[in-house]
Amino acid sequence: MVEWQQEVQDPGEFLSNLKIDLYPEEVYTFTPKGKVVVLPRDATPVDFAYAIHSEVGETCTGAKVNGRMVPLRTKLKSGDIVEIVTAPSHHPSRDWLGFVTSTRARQRIKHWLNLHQRQRAIEIGRKLLEREARRFRLSLKSIDEKDFQRVASEYGCAKPDDLMAGIGYGKYAARNVVGKLVPAGKEREAEPAAEKEAAEKGFTNAVRRVLGVGPGAGTRSEDSAPIRVMGHDDLLVYRARCCNPIRGEEIVGYVTRGKGVAVHAKSCSNLNTLMYDPDRRIAVEWGKPSRREAAAEPTYPVSLNIFCDDRFGMLKQIAAVISDDNTNIQNMAARTGNLQATIDIVIDITDLAHLERIIANLRRIPGVRDVQRVHHV
Repeated sequence: MVEWQQEVQDPGEFLSNLKIDLYPEEVYTFTPKGKVVVLPRDATPVDFAYAIHSEVGETCTGAKVNGRMVPLRTKLKSGDIVEIVTAPSHHPSRDWLGFVTSTRARQRIKHWLNLHQRQRAIEIGRKLLEREARRFRLSLKSIDEKDFQRVASEYGCAKPDDLMAGIGYGKYAARNVVGKLVPAGKEREAEPAAEKEAAEKGFTNAVRRVLGVGPGAGTRSEDSAPIRVMGHDDLLVYRARCCNPIRGEEIVGYVTRGKGVAVHAKSCSNLNTLMYDPDRRIAVEWGKPSRREAAAEPTYPVSLNIFCDDRFGMLKQIAAVISDDNTNIQNMAARTGNLQATIDIVIDITDLAHLERIIANLRRIPGVRDVQRVHHV
């Protein structure tokens, strides 16, 4: 390549020749000044920016490839000349984790998100603790640092800031933490406020039952919770819409700010993007159904795509297979063309075994080529 560069006088001709992939796993790109930047295959301008410098990556707002503005998720090719547009006020986005390919870019994005969101969580946790401490006529400044460290250790946190962050993320209840910090004899002073809070909690639980959202583990009606948060109580739990997990699937919890714990299936394609912050992961499990739920067999709406031949009686057979399993059909639509059909159907499923049985029976219908569960990204 050095000899070749000396022989070729025209820089444009040299760059055009370099567009041939020198190695299939790498992409050779250039800065406007001609510096070579080696990136993994399918790398994007964000990977390029972080390869130049972390500050360039963190302030990246756009990119020009070969003189033209392109989206940040554009895949680069060998020979591309890349120019990064930056702005001091711009910051990394969590969405970038969905398309960057280089280890450096991914780690730097995660580090920035963890650092800044953790600081925000610590601030929120401190405010929640201060508000709870006022019920006991206490100030956090009056509590000894050793007591904070002791309580943090009880929660498995290395430092008080870790405990504050956990409260801010919603993993720990502020009132429980303050209860461990309150000196003996102060509990009685907070009894009137505690009674009021208990009444509000009862109202909140009633609203949750109406909305169909179960409380976390540790509550009195523990067995009635469809999903339990292990080791924590009174956390709002909801099933993520992207993967719509059903009973029987392996699940994982992700603490969202202001919405509670989002429960995803472990097979969810969004987990790699969401789980950048280990502090926001939380263990969850399917709770035991209550007597009322067991009798009614609660169901979950599941979307299926059925790929089949476009022939007479196909819809009738599909509907018969589903109804013979005592399964309700919420919605059904078909698209046809070239003697082929795609049927979109939403059915009520009780658990994973029920879903697998329905899919297996549908695949046995003559002319059905495949049945796939739909996950919304």
